[in-house]
Amino acid sequence: MKNKSKTYYLGIEFTILFFGVPIFLLFEKSIVHPTSILLPILIALIIYFRKQKDFKTKDLFRLGISKKIWLKQVFVLIASGIFLVVYVLLFEPDSLFNLPRQNPVIWGIMLIFYPVFSAYGQEIIYRKFLFKRYNPLFQKKWLLILASGVTFSFVHILFFSTLSLVLTFIAGIYLAWIYEKTQSVMFTAILHGIVGFLIFTVGLGQHFWLDMMEWL
Repeated sequence: MKNKSKTYYLGIEFTILFFGVPIFLLFEKSIVHPTSILLPILIALIIYFRKQKDFKTKDLFRLGISKKIWLKQVFVLIASGIFLVVYVLLFEPDSLFNLPRQNPVIWGIMLIFYPVFSAYGQEIIYRKFLFKRYNPLFQKKWLLILASGVTFSFVHILFFSTLSLVLTFIAGIYLAWIYEKTQSVMFTAILHGIVGFLIFTVGLGQHFWLDMMEWL
C-alpha cells in the first residue's frame, strides 16, 4: 500500500514538473523567460543529488566510455549532420548556414555557450534526474527511455515549431538510450552539445531559439 501511494505521488510530481511547468512557461513567458529558470532548477537538483546517499559529485563528470562507443557516436554525428544539411537544402534553402554567415560572432559564442550552459544542464534534468528519481514510476527500461524522450520533446513546445518537437523526440530517445547504456551524463551532454551546435550551424537554429532572428 505504501509503495502504491509513493508511486501515485511520484506520478503527480512527474506530471507537474515535466508537463505542467512547460505549459505554464508557454503561456507566461512574458513574465518568466524559459531560459531563466534553467540555473535555479540545476541548483535545486544539485541540492537534491547531494542528499542522496549513493550520489558522488564525480558522477556528474564521469566519462569512462570505450573507444568502440566513441567511434559509433562519431558516425552517428556525421550522419546526423548530413541529414540536417540535406533537410535544410530541401525545405529551408534560404536558411542554410544562416547564423555563421550572418552573425559569426554569435555563432562562435554559441559554440561555447550551448554545450556548457544548455546541453549539459538539460542532460542533468532529463537523463540523470529523471532516471534516478522516477525509476520506480517506469520500472521497465524502455518506458524510462520513452518518458525521457517524450518529456524532453514536450518542453520544446516553447519554440512553437513542429520540427523542433520531432527532432527533440528522436534525439531525446537516442540520448536516453545512450545514458541508460553508459550511465554517463557527461557523455550524453557532449553528444547533445554537438548535435545542438550542428543545428545552429546548418540553419535550423530559429526552431530552437526564440530570439535568434533578431541577431541575423
